[in-house]
Amino acid sequence: MSTKTKKETPSEPEGNGQQPVADNHEANQQAAVDRMVARFTEQRLEKDVDKLFRALVKLEGSDLHLKVGKPPIVRVNGTLKPLNRPPIEMEEMARLLFPMMNDRNRKIFDDEGGADFAYVVDVDGTDWRFRVNMLQQLGKIGLVARRVNNHIPNFEGLYLPPKVETLCHFDQGMILLAGVTGSGKSTTIASMLNYINRTYYKHILTLEDPIEFVFTDEKCLINQREIGIDVVDFGVGMKHAVREDPDIILVGELRDEETFMTAIHAAETGHLVFGTIHASSAPSTIGRILDLFPEELHGAIRNAIAMNMKAIVAQKLLKSIKPNVGRVPTCEIMTFNPTVRKLILEEKDHNLPDAIRIGEEEGMQDFTKSLKGLIDDELIDRPTAFAVAPNKDELKMRLKGINVSSPGII
Repeated sequence: MSTKTKKETPSEPEGNGQQPVADNHEANQQAAVDRMVARFTEQRLEKDVDKLFRALVKLEGSDLHLKVGKPPIVRVNGTLKPLNRPPIEMEEMARLLFPMMNDRNRKIFDDEGGADFAYVVDVDGTDWRFRVNMLQQLGKIGLVARRVNNHIPNFEGLYLPPKVETLCHFDQGMILLAGVTGSGKSTTIASMLNYINRTYYKHILTLEDPIEFVFTDEKCLINQREIGIDVVDFGVGMKHAVREDPDIILVGELRDEETFMTAIHAAETGHLVFGTIHASSAPSTIGRILDLFPEELHGAIRNAIAMNMKAIVAQKLLKSIKPNVGRVPTCEIMTFNPTVRKLILEEKDHNLPDAIRIGEEEGMQDFTKSLKGLIDDELIDRPTAFAVAPNKDELKMRLKGINVSSPGII
């Protein structure tokens, strides 16, 4: 039985078999690059909804509400007001809102029933940024948008105490603004950062949720990252931050253990860190921070606070009696001098109010002193001051020129 020898096919030149694969890989790479370039260079097209955003800006409103069956509603000076136009029906609402979303946000909207994103509209040659929440309610689409401020007021315009300005000159450490929602914490921090922006050549990096003020670079290089839009979450943002060469970091609200630990670590490693926290006074902020942690860590956290905190400023907004001035802040300022640090390390937080009164010559002040100053400057009336005074008897004595002596606290 004969066997036939299979004739070998001449081999292809080396590399020819790989060429189509390489070509496909390069084509895919180029397509990916093109998509990224298009994402960041896409020209904004005028949309029908833009005229509603322009109306909000021109009315100096803070928020825009769109709901099926209602005319557009804007919030001006805290009050909701309808625009002078017919109600928006279902089909018109869909045509107004859906073009605002890109593919990513449409997918999030479909999957989650709502989407958060930033939206920019040109108003008379100025770009205005809005934080948008697209939502579904009762099976209908709607929108709520918050106007992000372009104008950042200076210290004089906010009627802040002079000590706040001196806090901007630290190179390292942590400065916290304490207060309830709507107490002006973000505005004060923005004013402080803008003062630094006008004074120093530094790199300011912000991680915000959401961005509330848009800065214009003056002497500083400023990068603002919005959680959920520019970076997926705070943890990833802080991981990136250490590689982004910042001098100053704004971390927004300290709302959990991870946020505080990341922020205090940044302060320990030579950065100046600004943050906000929900607390009613400067001394009570210490307890509010400790509440974020299990009790067995409280000693270590007290040590970290004492060594790295530079100041805590607590504030409340009060209605002003001065013409053309809406509201003014009453501020409590606690700087971390040796006395304050010693009391925190020894767990004598109840003596911190006395340390603030003793430290008045260093620029510290409690709410009582602040309220007296606002009355003397004819910025608020007495009923307003007494309504928020922590100690009404002490305020009465201050207004009579009697300073309350502080007991020995050391």
